[in-house]
Amino acid sequence: MGSSSFLWNCTKKFVTAAVITVTVSDRFGTVVPVRGGSMSPTLNPRTGSRMEDVFDDYVFVEKFCLLGYEFSNGDVVVFRSPTNHKETHIKRIAALPGEWYGTHHNNDVIRIPMGHCWVEGDNSASSIDSKSFGPIPLALIRGRVTHVVWPPQRIGAVKSTPPQRLSSISE
Repeated sequence: MGSSSFLWNCTKKFVTAAVITVTVSDRFGTVVPVRGGSMSPTLNPRTGSRMEDVFDDYVFVEKFCLLGYEFSNGDVVVFRSPTNHKETHIKRIAALPGEWYGTHHNNDVIRIPMGHCWVEGDNSASSIDSKSFGPIPLALIRGRVTHVVWPPQRIGAVKSTPPQRLSSISE
C-alpha cells in the first residue's frame, strides 16, 4: 500500500513539473542550440582555437515579443523555414513590414509586404536567408534571441544591431 502511494505521489509531481516546463518553454522562453556559421561572428564564432570550435552556442529565446509582433531592425530571431516547416533558422531582421530594402546580392530595392520581414545572416557568404526565399511572414517567427547562455566564456547579451543597407526608406 505504501509503495503505490509513493508511486502515485511521484507521478503527480512529475506530471506537474512537465506541464509547467512545457508552458514556460511555449509561452515565455526557451534555450536553443545554434548550428552552422551563418550568424558568425555574433553566434558560433570560429576563432581557430580548438576548445572554442568544439561547442556550439546555446541561446535564450524570449517569446514575449510574439504577443504584439514587437520586433525592431537588428533583432536576432528564430523562425520556421518558409520552405520546410521542420527546419528552424536563426537570422537578423534587416527590414520590417512597409519598409523599402536594398538587397546587396543583386542591388534590387523591394518593399517589404505587410505582415512580413526581411532576414539575413551576419555571415552572408554562408547564409540561406531572405536572399534565397524572400520576405518571411511574421507568423513564422518563434522568438527573439536575447542572450548566449553556453559556452561559459561566451555568456552575455546578443546586441540588436541593424545590418548595413543599400537603401532604406520607411513610409
